[in-house]
Amino acid sequence: MFDKLVQAQQKAEEIKKRLDTISVSGEAEGGLIKVIATANKEIKSISIDPTFHTVAALEELEELLAVAINKALQQAENISQTEMQAATKDMLGGLGGMFGS
Repeated sequence: MFDKLVQAQQKAEEIKKRLDTISVSGEAEGGLIKVIATANKEIKSISIDPTFHTVAALEELEELLAVAINKALQQAENISQTEMQAATKDMLGGLGGMFGS
């Protein structure tokens, strides 16, 4: 049983490392604002097209930036959930043998 817990912990670490290598993005205003993040929900970069920056009001820019960040983070959450569900399924499949299934 302890071995299975150690394996689960190792699997979780592997998933975290893999999620760090997956990039997701969020855009607003037709791509004029772009946010890149990892699937671990760490923002890596934010880019704002200079033409948009010069004509946009600060409040509008802030709102659209929040939209782009939230889109990137939602993609990251979806990928993270998918990875964790797959790992849980694998782990539970392995635990089934412990109970005579």
